[in-house]
Amino acid sequence: MNKKTEELRDMFLDMTDEETVTERQEETHGSLGTEERVEEQLLAVVTEMRERYDFDTPLTDEELRTVVRRFYAGDGDDGIADELGDESLKEDVASARIDLHLFRPSDTDAPFEIETLRTLVRDGATTADCAAELDTDESTVRRYRRVIEAKDEARTVNQQYINEFENILQDREISDRMTSDIQQDGLDDATDGMETNVSF
Repeated sequence: MNKKTEELRDMFLDMTDEETVTERQEETHGSLGTEERVEEQLLAVVTEMRERYDFDTPLTDEELRTVVRRFYAGDGDDGIADELGDESLKEDVASARIDLHLFRPSDTDAPFEIETLRTLVRDGATTADCAAELDTDESTVRRYRRVIEAKDEARTVNQQYINEFENILQDREISDRMTSDIQQDGLDDATDGMETNVSF
């Protein structure tokens, strides 16, 4: 660091009353308070959904919260399982994700016409009857039947929970962007002041 740069740095630190620039950034960006609120809000929605729909999953509410966050971060089911610390949880993650009304296009990639199964389910056909009609096994029918049921649940409540998840995480992103903008504005102001007061 040359003498001129040192002078600029010292003036900036004097003006901002901070020990280092990076410490200020770490303190404000993604503040603990914001993170705690997001975690609490997501957990509240997950808990409400579990109570309402009686989830059949070995994952805890906290793990389900991770499923939500990582789904919206763009992770696949295998990546979410890795995040939970166990690659063998991939199927549990996929099932829990559907329970949480978080769908992927591949969820309806069945080895038969999914609308045929939907019609059978609405007509009251049993899992065994569906398997026979579709020439597949009962475990496959149960898997895609759950997708159909979960999508119907989501439609019934007008995608209430999907919207809640998205609003919580969107608010978090807006908060991050605002914090980043405020930091940049402060840095620009301080730099402008230094340029005005320092001559070389």
